[in-house]
Parts: sequence; C-alpha cells; structure tokens
Amino acid sequence: MHSTASPRAETRQNRGPAAAADNRRALIAAAREVYAEGGLAAPFSAVAKRAGVGQGSLYRHFPDRTALAVAVFEDNVRDLEEYTAAPDRTIQDLLDRVVDQAVVSTAFIQLVTADLTDPRVATLGERFHAVVERLVERDHAAGRIGAHVEIDDVTMATGMLATELARTDAAARPAASVRARRLFQAAFAPR
Repeated sequence: MHSTASPRAETRQNRGPAAAADNRRALIAAAREVYAEGGLAAPFSAVAKRAGVGQGSLYRHFPDRTALAVAVFEDNVRDLEEYTAAPDRTIQDLLDRVVDQAVVSTAFIQLVTADLTDPRVATLGERFHAVVERLVERDHAAGRIGAHVEIDDVTMATGMLATELARTDAAARPAASVRARRLFQAAFAPR
C-alpha cells in the first residue's frame, strides 16, 4: 500500500513540551517585530506567520493580544529585575533600560496600560514597583536623589517616559528621551 503522506511528514517527530517552549519564545519574538513594524493595527495572525507556527499554537499560548503583551512585558520586567540587581545600578540606569525597551515595545505599552486592573497586568506592576523601590532606597542612601523623591514619583516618570516614546515618531524618540530624562534628573536632584 502506498502512503500519500509526504516524506517530511513521515519523519516529523512530536517534540512535546520542548516544542511548546520554543514556539512560545518564537511567538514573543515575532510579536515584538510584527507590532514594532505595524503597530496595533497589525493582524494577530501575522504573529503566528512570522513565528512559523500555526494559529492554534498562537491561541494556545496567547488567547488574546493582552496575553501576548503581558508575555512581552514579563520578559521586560524580568530583564529590569536582573539588570538592576547589581548594587551599582541607579534610577538613571533604570530609565536608560526603560527607553531601550519602550522603543521596541511601543504597541504593547498601549495594550498593557489599557486595563491596569487586569490581574495579569497588575502582577507585572507589582514586580516593577519592587524594582523601583529598591533603586529609590539605594539612590536615597547614596545621595543621588533628593529626600522628596518617592517610589511613586519614579514609577510615574518611567510610565510617562514609556508612553511618550510610544506616541513619538521613531526618528524623534532619541531627542524626546533626552528631553524627558533631563526633566526627571532636575526633578529628582537633591535640594
């Protein structure tokens, strides 16, 4: 009896959980690219296509755009946690990293900030708050910022910076970043 299956299909093996983890990583990377290029207007299906996985895999991992945005920001928050863990990191270092992340995550900023009460988003907010708290305490102790600066001030500043960069034309983002950072530095300086 002759098989109608292609030779490739016959040799294909189910990689199980390893494939699922690889697919998830590929989807997150693809989402960063797709939404950086096309913004929120980009079709959700384009993420699966760019990642080289099926639509079913996309929806199994991320049932909606918010779930995908949360996954992107979870990676961002994990990066901030690791980056700022070094004892010499400052609020200025945090702002540098937020700028780097905001430039490639602009569309996701709109998604994540659309519903801050979503439990998936709230958890990320709590983790980010802990990063900022550690840096504010460190910078207060070192005299790099004034005693008047509170954790919520820095959290607000980073949110303002990320949101402004998301709304700014890509070519103008570096100048907008410098201007905003100058304002924050003046506001946070010891008095």
